[in-house]
Parts: sequence; structure tokens; C-alpha cells
Amino acid sequence: MSSFKEKIIKVYAKYTVWKTRKWSLNPVKTQDKVFKKLILKANNTRFGKEHNFHKIRSAEDFSRNIPIRDYEQIKPYIKRIIDGETNVLWPGRPIYFAKTSGTTSGEKHIPISKESMPYHIKGSIDATMHYINETSNTNFLNKKVIFLQGSPKLEEKKSIKTGRLSGIVAHYTPSFLKNNTMPSWEANCIEDWEQKVLEIAKETLKEDMAVIGGIPPWVLMYFEQLKILSGEKTIKDIFPNFNLFVYGGVNFSPYRDSFKKLIGKKIDSIEYYPASEGFFAYQDTQKDEALLLQLNSGIFYEFVELDEMKKKRPERLTIKDVVKNKNYVLIISTNAGLWAYNTGDTVSFVSLEPHKILVTGRYKHFISAFGEHVIGSEVERALKQSLKEINLIVKEFTVAPNITPTKGPPYHEWWVEFEENPSQKEALKLSKKIDENLQEQNTYYKDLIEGKVLKHLELVVVKKGGFQKYMDGAGKLGGQNKLPRLSNDRKIVDGLKKYIKRI
Repeated sequence: MSSFKEKIIKVYAKYTVWKTRKWSLNPVKTQDKVFKKLILKANNTRFGKEHNFHKIRSAEDFSRNIPIRDYEQIKPYIKRIIDGETNVLWPGRPIYFAKTSGTTSGEKHIPISKESMPYHIKGSIDATMHYINETSNTNFLNKKVIFLQGSPKLEEKKSIKTGRLSGIVAHYTPSFLKNNTMPSWEANCIEDWEQKVLEIAKETLKEDMAVIGGIPPWVLMYFEQLKILSGEKTIKDIFPNFNLFVYGGVNFSPYRDSFKKLIGKKIDSIEYYPASEGFFAYQDTQKDEALLLQLNSGIFYEFVELDEMKKKRPERLTIKDVVKNKNYVLIISTNAGLWAYNTGDTVSFVSLEPHKILVTGRYKHFISAFGEHVIGSEVERALKQSLKEINLIVKEFTVAPNITPTKGPPYHEWWVEFEENPSQKEALKLSKKIDENLQEQNTYYKDLIEGKVLKHLELVVVKKGGFQKYMDGAGKLGGQNKLPRLSNDRKIVDGLKKYIKRI
């Protein structure tokens, strides 16, 4: 028997899906409306005046006047805001800075305005409403819910509250989940990630958890801690009503087998595509893994083909120009004052009615030591296909080039941590299958292998817990920190050398 709350939310879920369908099937009109609103609103800001916003009437005008920028190039404007200036990138001052660590820029401070903040919350709510409308599952509304996130404690920079995005979002728990959301404030504020996970596991061990969310590798840490505390029970035995996993930040595929083993049953999942810069997309159905691009969330999207990024003035496409199955770098302009901002993410459209994407990797996270340009989605797919044929569970991995081996041609080196360490025979079999599958994914890589410019990839087994210790030592354990799948250098794998497992 459904409660009154469940009935009301089912009605709201149906309404949300109707509204979403309305804008998603009118993509060009929706984006045009967002674009015009952004330009008009920021017309009298410092940035707007410097870039002739009063003359901009179209996306073509916009691309002529506003070059693509990364964080380093927008940083001088951020500094003006931190120093107390108003109306710099967006009218007034931001209400938050989302603090994040960049791969090239060190610590970043991404502005969040009073106009953009609601969309950071709305995306996750809308995703949940789509799930409820499709499955009619509302049982979790009366049980416990947990999101593993950064500390909600915020510092202030010139009266602007500053912290991790997940910590900021923790202050906006939806009213229909407020009474059953965990962990406690005290546990959530623990800065040391390992200690935090331990305390959260202790707090939740006896609770009736129904929904668990977070970045997959950090949720795995939580599950492993629960397993230890419970005397090696599976998660389904600890939480019999756990039936929904919500995640974002990294591709779930490499972690799927580890989750399945720890949980002990199949559960539903919803993928989000959140970032400090905005909530870009979410999985709107259990029938496929593609993510519905949020075209009405105060963000104007542009897309640049990978090869175009090498040019001084790359061609910038809008939603009306994109095609399926091509990799684009995602460029955004937002209602928090980021203009033609390079997110560094690459996406590929798998549907144009409505516009649905897959996140294929990071523009700067690739291997192209010899022109092969292997990207994140290719290595993840190659690994996933290989594990279907070999009974091994991979917990974590990263790939780097070995350009100057002591003997023979250079090669790609896969550093992999397993649930149970493989035999030498199993490791060799897996590396062979991955190499074959990667050649199918990437013709440039195949040509280099066949031309003997590269030799077949080699696999390095990492000790259990090695990646976690590496991330801890690098000050990147927990929160929103993610391990790059690919590097064009050996900085990460050099830091992993002490954790090699000889087999």
C-alpha cells in the first residue's frame, strides 16, 4: 500500500517527465532561448562589455567575439571576484565557489550563482522522477538513503562560501528525502576519507538502506568496510532493501563486477553527469545507459570535433549541427558566468531525438605517443569485452605509454588491480584479449602494432589496495577525486611502482 507521500511523488514524477519531453523534443528552440537569456542577462558585466555582448545576436556572433577558454585563461576574472569585485562574469557576485583540483591548473574556484544553483539540484531530482515514473518504485522514499560526498563544511572567500560541489549540494537535500538521508553531519564533516568511510559504515550498518550514491571507487571502499564490520556478509544481506545505486563522475563499467560480487544481487542504477561547472546530463531510463543532455538548464552548449581543437580558431557547432557517433569536446556557457568554457570532457551522441550522450573521456587524458590517440572509452570498452571471456574481476586500472623500454619497441602499459590476483597465465591471456579488442576499437593503434612501431601491450599487476594507497599519498583520496584512465606520460605509474605485485 503506497503512502500519501509516494502517491504525490508519483504524480509529480509524471509531470516532470511530461515537461522534460516538451523541451527535449524542441532542442534548437530550447537552446536558442537559453542563449538569448544568457547574453541579455550578462550584457552589462565586465566580461559582457569587453566582448561586445550588446552586438551579439547569434551563435556565430558569439563564437567570433568569445574565444574558447580553459580555467587558466578565465582565472584573472575569477581573481577579480575573489578580490571583491562585482558584475565580473555574471551580475552581482556568486553565492558559492565550487573548489576542485585540476590536472593542469592546480586548485580551481568555479563560480555558482543564485541562478545556477537550483539546476545543480534539479538534475538529480529529475533523474529520480524519471526512474520513479518508469519503474513505480517508491519504496526507498520511506527508508534510508546515503550519498557519499565531500565535507559540507564551507570556508569563506570574501563573503563567498567555498567548498567541494558535493559538500555544497549536501545543504540542499530534497524535502522528500530530508528525514531519511544519511550520514550524520558529524560523520560527513570528517576530512580524512578512510576515517570518514569507517565512521559512515559504523553509522549505517544497522540501518535500512535503500539508496546508495557516490563515485563508484569510493562507494566500493564503503562496501568493503561494511563487509569487514559485518563479518564478511554481502551488501544484500546487510541491506535487504537496497535496490538503487546512484552514481556519477566516472564510467561504472570497470567497477560493475566488483559491485556485483560485493552486493550479491542485481540492482537498478541511475547515472548522473554532474560537474562543478553545471549538471549536464542524466540517465532518463533503465532501458539504456545513454544520458539525456540538459538543454534547458541555463547552459548553452557548443561542440568541437577533436581534430578541430588543434586549430587556433576551431569550428564550434551547436545542438543543431551535431551528428551521432562522433567525439566532441564539450564547451559551455553558463548562468554562473563561464563563457565558451572548455570542460575538457569528450562526449558522443547516441541519439538526436532526444539528444542523448555518452561521456567518452577527457580531452587531455589520452595516449598518443605515436599518433594512436587512444581515448578513455576505447580502453574501457576493450577491457569490458575482454573480461566477458576471462573470469577475473578488475578493481581499478590506468594506462600509460612505455616509450623507452630496455628492450624492443615501445608499448602501452596497463597497470591493473584485481579482486583476486591472477596467475601469470591468466594475466597473459587477459593482456592478449585487451590488445585484440583495442585494435578493433582504434585503427591507428592497430596500424602501429601491425607495422611493429608498437609492440603488444603489457600488463602490470598492482597489489591489492595499491591504487587507494597511491591516491592517499597524492592527497587525492575520496571526495570528487578520480583516477585518470589514461595518461600521455608516466607520472601516475611511476607513483605506483612500489605497489607492483610479482606473479
